[in-house]
Amino acid sequence: MPDRGGGPTGPRIRVGRPSRRVRTLLMTLGVLAVLGMAFTMFAGFWTDWLWYRSVHYSSVFTTTLWTKIGLFFVFGLLMALAVGFNIWLAHRLRPPLSAMSMEQQSLDRYRMGIAPYKRWLLLAITSLVGLIAGASASSQWRTWLMWVNGVPFHQKDPQFHLDVSFYAFDLPWYRFLLGFGFAAAILSLIAAALTHYLYGGLRVTSPGARATAAATGHLSVLLGIFVALKAVAYWLDRYGLAVKSSDFKATDNWTGLRYVDANAYLPAKTILFCIAVICALLFFATLWRRTWQLPVIGFGLMVLSAILIGGLYPAIVQKFQVQPNEQAKEAPYVEKNLKATREAYGIDGTKVSDYSGTSKTKDKTTLRDDVDSTASIRILDPNIVSPTFQQLQQIRNYYAFPTNLDVDRYTKDGKVQDTVIGLRELNLNGIPKNNWINDHFRYTHGYGVVAAKGTAADANGQPVFTESDLPSTGDLGTYEQQIYYGEKTTTYSIVGGPQKEIDYSDDSGEKTTSYKGKSGVNLANPINRAAYAVAFSEPQILYSGAIGEGSRILYNRTPKERVEAVAPWLTIDGDAYPAVVDGRIQWIVDAYTTTNGYPYASRTTLGDTTADSLTATNNSRAVVAQQNQVNYIRNSVKATVDAYTGEVKLYQWDTEDPVLKTWMKAFPGTVQPKGAISKSLLAHLRYPQDLFKVQRELLTRYHVTNPTTFLTGSEVWQVPDDPTNKSGNAVPPYYLSMKMPDQTSQAFSLTTTFTPNGRDNLSAFMTVDAQADSSDYGKIRILKLPTSTTVDGPKQVQSQFNSEQDIAESIKLLKGGDSDIEYGNLLTVPLDGGLLYVEPVYVRGGGLKYPLLRKVLVSYGDKTAFEDTLDEALNKVFGAESSTTPPPDEGTTTPPTSSNPTVQEALNDAQKAFDEGQAALKKGDWQAYGQAQKDLEDALKRAEAAQSKADKTSSASPSPSTSAGPSSSPSPSKSSGSG
Repeated sequence: MPDRGGGPTGPRIRVGRPSRRVRTLLMTLGVLAVLGMAFTMFAGFWTDWLWYRSVHYSSVFTTTLWTKIGLFFVFGLLMALAVGFNIWLAHRLRPPLSAMSMEQQSLDRYRMGIAPYKRWLLLAITSLVGLIAGASASSQWRTWLMWVNGVPFHQKDPQFHLDVSFYAFDLPWYRFLLGFGFAAAILSLIAAALTHYLYGGLRVTSPGARATAAATGHLSVLLGIFVALKAVAYWLDRYGLAVKSSDFKATDNWTGLRYVDANAYLPAKTILFCIAVICALLFFATLWRRTWQLPVIGFGLMVLSAILIGGLYPAIVQKFQVQPNEQAKEAPYVEKNLKATREAYGIDGTKVSDYSGTSKTKDKTTLRDDVDSTASIRILDPNIVSPTFQQLQQIRNYYAFPTNLDVDRYTKDGKVQDTVIGLRELNLNGIPKNNWINDHFRYTHGYGVVAAKGTAADANGQPVFTESDLPSTGDLGTYEQQIYYGEKTTTYSIVGGPQKEIDYSDDSGEKTTSYKGKSGVNLANPINRAAYAVAFSEPQILYSGAIGEGSRILYNRTPKERVEAVAPWLTIDGDAYPAVVDGRIQWIVDAYTTTNGYPYASRTTLGDTTADSLTATNNSRAVVAQQNQVNYIRNSVKATVDAYTGEVKLYQWDTEDPVLKTWMKAFPGTVQPKGAISKSLLAHLRYPQDLFKVQRELLTRYHVTNPTTFLTGSEVWQVPDDPTNKSGNAVPPYYLSMKMPDQTSQAFSLTTTFTPNGRDNLSAFMTVDAQADSSDYGKIRILKLPTSTTVDGPKQVQSQFNSEQDIAESIKLLKGGDSDIEYGNLLTVPLDGGLLYVEPVYVRGGGLKYPLLRKVLVSYGDKTAFEDTLDEALNKVFGAESSTTPPPDEGTTTPPTSSNPTVQEALNDAQKAFDEGQAALKKGDWQAYGQAQKDLEDALKRAEAAQSKADKTSSASPSPSTSAGPSSSPSPSKSSGSG
């Protein structure tokens, strides 16, 4: 009989060997392939290191790297040792001889085949499982850092009275260890069983005992370890009930114990833990008893208990105890869920006030002046007017504005003005000729801020710019205008070297510049150039003469991308916005700390709750979530990215957040204290939109504090769909300076509305104080409408606008020719117990493909107006004029005029055609109306062509500021100061 550890190897057969030249060639190719793969890996590592060092966050790179390496080697080695040891032990415990049978004869061939390679085979198997286990463990670097650096919440869960940090930081790590233990036990069991079978310790068809005593003892111990781990799992499952998600009719994302959990599952898990411990001891006892009888009986008992105690018993409790009296049984647990959820999402301080929804004042004329003191109504929609900014302020084709502009606040003459702002960023699609030099060396940056009053438009429906032209001038003073980092800057640039960059163009021609900042990575080093040539798959980086002394490569240039890279433990808000602060353009980025382990707090999916009609059309506004499903969130960090230098600064905003404190321990020195925020920066910080959207979604259910009401679902709300478009997505929240009923002055706020579940009437209005330097910052107020009466919601108001005959006819006129209508943000303002709705209406008319503000819709109570200006619409609704309306020379709207006789003649013809069309419409003479529309379109095209020709021969000058509304004139031509 052959020895079980080896056997004859048989005669050697000599085969022809390749020639020396072929062997040399193959060896050379192999070495080159290995070196190529090694350098590719090195290039990725080296360029990452250089980038982190360039932004002064190298500690983030090294901490993350060493944590991943440590976890990889520790757990990879543990897995390799566990599997390797059990294979070695099974081989050592092999029987020396076994009865020959067909089964053993077949196995002998395999044994003899692997005999010469046993060590190599063992090394290969252990290396493979070690690599897989190590790679899996390295991905848990966040879990490890949170566990080892975790700080207490100083809040205890209501069931087990453990600090929340146990669930947020400890339990995830324990579950990872448990999962690793299960994987090691199962792989070891499989490897040991296969080895015992190969060497005769286990037999399937051979006569005699099916397993040797040694194999029985070995496998029993491994099974005992597996069952012992199962006992630990049962014990941890008890605590896991506090963070377990389940379907519950009160909410789809219920988290925490319910009655059946506390009274059935919890004792069941404890009983199953005890049974598993006993079963594990029975398996270990086979070392002495050498029989499977008792362990198998114990294991069967454990499985049966899991079915009966862990499954059937809770179902019986739910069916016969809970369902007959659900409200009484579940109320104490719902109360815990309500409290925890409101705390976890920062909505526990929400102030809910009753609001009648109807005006208290009989004489509405007295309310006209109250409108101006209640809200600074923004009629310039930042989500509509980007094409208008583009047309009037692009200046050069290689500049562009973001699809959605931003709302900020700037002070002039001591007054704070809501401002729509955008940056003139680089647009590579618009450069004269695309090639590698132009794309990456000459056209490298945008230039200047463009800003406009949020509450005004000029006589032509164009924005009233407060900062415009190129270079930009206006109210913002002197600042660094070059924009090397922005939302549209998604490619790399190489700057600072021998190749000059296009800075901007004016009447005297193109201006060139060379980047003077210290941002980016120096390419003077040939190793760096080679690494980037490989990393970016661009060989020209290695040998191009355009790269020389001082050349630096800039990449990772979008603000959200940079913040996410330097703080990979943060969730990034979808809307980064620019601000001019202390002479520099700073991108402001809101960032969140989250966890999925807050006991009893219901979960939410960030990608779903932050989606609205804007994110549906602009993916760049989507939240950047490290953990998509969470049940705790804080806006704990405010970050800035300098548009010129790319410098990233992280500021601690929530000084009490234990999750942020944990990460600050893990990455010391990366987050600056809150006190480091300057007053000038503080003036531009605001409440973040994505956090507000998460909170409003939770408040559709969690605005109630009574468990019974929560269970009945009688006061469930919903976020209405955006009524201004047909996307079918939720209405976005809007920034607006306004005064709530309990406030004495206006505050910059973020607002939204709610409707009852499945209905369109208004159920509530919600705001949060968004002004960072306010003492009420973050205070959520909800005005709850009565359920006994109905108040029109946004969709009903929009329908009312569209259904009124006079308004419908006017809209048809505005849509004449090839014009398109776009509805702006439907703003809601509480006023004297009622609700004022304001909506700007934009027209893309004639050959002009950018929106101009043409009308303003206003509704209050049963009154609706559709006028040329906001003041006119408010005057009509309230039947009175405002005593604060400025005199004509300070900005009242007057019909537009032009110093160009050709343009003026065309405008007069357009006005005449417009008037004739209205007269024909009233008479029902559709033939005359159609001719008038044709004449109107012809006149508009003549006006546009004449104005365009005039613009090419004369320099533009800023148009005078006018009132908060456009003229009714049909002229869409640019004013002489539109730029």
